[in-house]
Amino acid sequence: MFRRPPPVLLTSLVGLLAIGLTATAAGAAPDVSPAVAPTSDVTSPQEVARVDAVPTPDLDWSDCSLYFMEGSLCATVELPLDYDDPTGPTTEVAVLKQPATDPSHRIGSLFVNPGGPGGSGVEFAALSQYYLSARVRAKFDIIGLDPRGTNYGANVQCWKNLGELKRDVGTTFLSTAFPRGTDETAAYLTDTTRFGTACSTTSSPLVGAMSTAQVARDMDVLRRAVGDTKLTYLGFSYGSYLGNVYANMFPDRVRALAIDGVIDPVAWQGSAETAAWPMTQRMASGDGAWKSLRQILASCATAGKGLCMTAQLGNAQSVYEKTMAGLKAKPIEITDGDEVLWRITFADAINVLLGDMYDMYAWAWVDSDLYFLRTMQLELPSSAKGKAANAALAARYKARQTAANERQTAHDARVRAGFGFPYINQLEAYQSVLCSDGTNPAFGGRWTKAIKNGTKAPGFGALWSWASAPCASKTWTRSDEDAYRGTFDHRTANPVLVVGSYWDPATNYQGAVTAADLLPNSRLLSSDNWGHTAYGTSVCATWAVDQYLLAKKLPAEGTVCHADQPFTSGTESLSTSSVSGTKTLPTGPREGVVPVIPPLPGATPRY
Repeated sequence: MFRRPPPVLLTSLVGLLAIGLTATAAGAAPDVSPAVAPTSDVTSPQEVARVDAVPTPDLDWSDCSLYFMEGSLCATVELPLDYDDPTGPTTEVAVLKQPATDPSHRIGSLFVNPGGPGGSGVEFAALSQYYLSARVRAKFDIIGLDPRGTNYGANVQCWKNLGELKRDVGTTFLSTAFPRGTDETAAYLTDTTRFGTACSTTSSPLVGAMSTAQVARDMDVLRRAVGDTKLTYLGFSYGSYLGNVYANMFPDRVRALAIDGVIDPVAWQGSAETAAWPMTQRMASGDGAWKSLRQILASCATAGKGLCMTAQLGNAQSVYEKTMAGLKAKPIEITDGDEVLWRITFADAINVLLGDMYDMYAWAWVDSDLYFLRTMQLELPSSAKGKAANAALAARYKARQTAANERQTAHDARVRAGFGFPYINQLEAYQSVLCSDGTNPAFGGRWTKAIKNGTKAPGFGALWSWASAPCASKTWTRSDEDAYRGTFDHRTANPVLVVGSYWDPATNYQGAVTAADLLPNSRLLSSDNWGHTAYGTSVCATWAVDQYLLAKKLPAEGTVCHADQPFTSGTESLSTSSVSGTKTLPTGPREGVVPVIPPLPGATPRY
């Protein structure tokens, strides 16, 4: 879920990079072995009656290259709003196909999902050349469907426009990464209660039909529509939960199913015993982020000043502690005379550092931003260099504001002329899935107690935990009666490949371990890469996933893939200039990029 970002631009917020594909420690791909397919569990009679009763859609593909990438084919399909009534009311779902580049050797279709909840499968499939290897794209049509209620299909929409959303909900929830202090927390809880109550009671029936199970059903119907007898799937982050739910709902319909950046399915779903804890706290994502950051700081101290800019300011851990303590006491402010243009708070800084850690070169971005923040604290108040930096940043802010004002003027003119304007529903989409899938405490006030008593990751625990606050069960009152409430231990027709990264700041490595332990016919592939998800971060991880998707061959049991590690010579070069210090990262061809967009300042993180 993205919220409106405040105008804070730190040095590393430049999106995803096309950086060189890293190698394994041995410089070779892992051994793989044929997948063994013992007798599987079968799709339940209830799901057979629901899904198989839907007539196979006729996908009327049209060329949409002008809007997406060259070769893209698009279609929309009407699917049941309620699978208990498979021929009743429908909702529109958007689908995109990138045809196999070697159609004469085509294996079938590969369904992909980027995470979210609510990320666009359509856009993800369109961009597949930037993260999937050529050998996979040669043999598969790449298929992306937008989860129902999102993006290019029929959208769930709880307000008529963004102005009404802001008016009804308030600004704290919409602009604050996470609340601090009694007053801000009270305002945040008021806003999340308003949001959850309004969105779950006043919106269309779609909001009660957006659980992950519904998307799994949609995907099974579309699997049939593209002519595949069994599903081939690659899901990242939240997409791992979609894959896991599919595997357990339709275990006999799995050809090859790889999940990377894996959500702990039991923690996500919850139970009566764990419902007193927010689902986004049960995930232990904050613990994973905190572990990752501490290791970066320790590696910086070991590498020293030559490879880590922050070490020039002292011991990295100490620099971090002083920076955060300073931000808690007083935000960094960029001013124009007496007017404050930008304000960087403790919560903003934590959110930016989390975004940094989504990247496979996480340490370089953390180092750059931490150095920037601490140097601003030290130099901004008095030094000539600090004043020059303030003036430069203030000028940048004014230029951005001028551009924003021009866009607003154009928007106002369109509204006066009676034209529509795109409504971004990521907030509603994210919460509709989150609140449908998992159990949560009854009242928002429980988040305060849970975070205070159960979070051991300073800042990061609160950032992740607060994301589900609108889901308090007495606040979000719309439920999806057909959400998946089963177990995650079904035996699939073919093994599931589960991929987990040791230093993932969003989906804790333990989530992959749990998912693999539960699935009796699965294989865990571990990776020591940095960033969120492993595919594309090393030859080892990429090759292992590719071989599994193409030939259903699994990596050897216990395989650990190796990728670049923090502050090793050759992984980055740096400039030691003061406030404007920056790093230049290596560039070059690679067959994949970390396929999840980092959260922006002021944005609740996404899985």
